[in-house]
Amino acid sequence: MQRERMMAGNGLFYPIIGFASVLAFIYMSFGDLKINLSEETKMSFVGRNGTQFMVDGKVFYINGWNSYWLMDQAVDEYSKPRVRAMLQAGAKMGLTVCRTWAFNDGAYHALQISPGRFDERVFKALDHVIAEARKQGIRLLLSLVNNLQAYGGKTQYVNWAWQEGIGLSSSNDSFFFDPSIRIYFKNYVKAVLTRKNTITGIEYRDDPTIFGWELINEPRCMSDASGDTLQDWLEEMSAYVKSIDKKHLLTIGLEGFYGPNSPKRLTVNPAQWAATLGADFIRNSKISTIDFASAHIYPDHWFHGQEFEAELKYVSKWMLSHIEDGDKELKKPVMFTEFGFSTENKNFHPSKRDRFFNTVFDVMYQSARKNGAGAGSFVWQFLVGGMEEYNDDFGIVPWERPATYRLITEHTCRLARIQGGLAQQKASLKDLCSRRR
Repeated sequence: MQRERMMAGNGLFYPIIGFASVLAFIYMSFGDLKINLSEETKMSFVGRNGTQFMVDGKVFYINGWNSYWLMDQAVDEYSKPRVRAMLQAGAKMGLTVCRTWAFNDGAYHALQISPGRFDERVFKALDHVIAEARKQGIRLLLSLVNNLQAYGGKTQYVNWAWQEGIGLSSSNDSFFFDPSIRIYFKNYVKAVLTRKNTITGIEYRDDPTIFGWELINEPRCMSDASGDTLQDWLEEMSAYVKSIDKKHLLTIGLEGFYGPNSPKRLTVNPAQWAATLGADFIRNSKISTIDFASAHIYPDHWFHGQEFEAELKYVSKWMLSHIEDGDKELKKPVMFTEFGFSTENKNFHPSKRDRFFNTVFDVMYQSARKNGAGAGSFVWQFLVGGMEEYNDDFGIVPWERPATYRLITEHTCRLARIQGGLAQQKASLKDLCSRRR
């Protein structure tokens, strides 16, 4: 979603209240669920067989979520408990993968202070996130840079080059074509992928806790609507990632719009503007070094004044189109790595958001039942209590609304029954799903 929805913190805010809310969440929200998570620490790398993800020889469908803020919150001791609280909550809901940022360029709590210079305190925060995820049995989809300005993004890279007097252009899109900036980004990628975790002692590229890497969140290169500039960047950077790390899956981070040469630009894109952004779901995702395709779902931001029922129909159409692409054109899994429903919608009610979620879950479930390319979906976004500054008009604390919590866990259990039946699942998931029957 192309808007500044992600807010970097501006220092300590309500630290005592925030910490207390986390403690309250831990001790009150899950007191009735006695689940042993020690068994979750043994992990294998996720692989791919055609259009399906595989773990230990079994198909792996994903009910996931976004908490982009994990590294940021792990920097300071007062907010660090939020990381464990969120990952524990995900595990209790049977969720398996969390998408989060492995970048913060030049901003507050910056990981990369300037090109090639890192704040070790923030790197240790990312170490903590990965180690804590492993403890909770959660895998991480880690994004490497932002197309948006939040947390630095491509704008920060362009500014760095401009400030050093080596930038070719002050245009944000020079991130994709400036050779100096490409070197900046490659150096960053190498530093992250070869980082040795100070807690586990495992290099990131060797850690199965990491589900995979995402090159860039929602790339757009509007200065070249043909898509050639972005395509060239994606080909080069995906090959570079694979030259360092052949163990992990790699995706792009696309919104999913069809480009100017795709027939679906006329039938599936939300409007004409969507084909002019320099990205193309099919062309970009066909790159051989890209393991799976990704798309986002934000109809309430793509359309204006559309009726709610029409939005739900469009969501199904959008998802089915991309799953079809995965099956027939790409021969790769397709993940809907962000979907959200804004509280700023006219006549918003949480029950509408639940229906939106259920529409996404139903399409995913039907694809999984047919062994289709639909491989997973990720809610944007989950928070714990006391994080108002990190909320946007999509954030939810899922356990605060029992109907939403139940909807999410029921989807977990439906997918689990497809993946070899509950008898093949770990004890914690069997316990969760037996409560839902």
